[in-house]
Amino acid sequence: MASCNIGKKFIAELIGTFLLVFIGTGAAVVTLLIGDSIAPGTGIGALGGLGDWIAIALAFGLTVMACIYVFGKISGAHLNPAVTIGLLVTKNISLIDSVYYIVAQCIGAALGSLLLFVCLGAPAVAIGGLGATAPGLGVSYIQAMIAECIGTFFLMLVVMGVAVDEKAEPGFAGISIGMTVATVIVVLGAFTGASINPARTFGPYLMDTLLGGANLWAYFPIYVIGPIAGAVIAALVYAYLAKGNDACALPQPFQEE
Repeated sequence: MASCNIGKKFIAELIGTFLLVFIGTGAAVVTLLIGDSIAPGTGIGALGGLGDWIAIALAFGLTVMACIYVFGKISGAHLNPAVTIGLLVTKNISLIDSVYYIVAQCIGAALGSLLLFVCLGAPAVAIGGLGATAPGLGVSYIQAMIAECIGTFFLMLVVMGVAVDEKAEPGFAGISIGMTVATVIVVLGAFTGASINPARTFGPYLMDTLLGGANLWAYFPIYVIGPIAGAVIAALVYAYLAKGNDACALPQPFQEE
């Protein structure tokens, strides 16, 4: 049976993922629109250099941070089906609750893309592709999937260490997880679009399809298999490392004799 406040958790996950997609992919779309106004006809994916990716990464990371502090006490602020599944395999969330979470995240992501189109108009689709993710030039399908797996592995390790572990220092989850998201995007952005979140990719893909944009569904398995595999592996690894750790003396390399 679902927990009694699953309705509130559903709404929190929906709103949080909506904000993540609207603001995060919105930063990518606006960057592309600005670039196209300077150099018309450059098309989808014509992001500049590292500066563009840093700006986009901060938009995502700061939104994640804010949502964790706002919604963390309500739903845990997963905002990501891969994170939810990682917590499911380590028994930190029930199966039925995880289904509600993932549905809410996908709806929120789709609404984020739809409202981005409403606010920015047809160029958000034609030029910005609604911030849809795809492998970069010369990046193979397998390379992209592995990169998404590694990026989400890092994210999930941080989630487990700062938000799930009962011994974690309170108050640092938002900034730690948010900056981890930003860091991964800076590194992987040019290679894969740095989704590390199946819902974040699903929203733009769905709305691009419905609104006459690019059809990128052939790439969708990259952004489902890679992140879910990375999150599950990280959750299991952390659970193994943390199990029984209370019985071990912590190393004190700087302790004086």
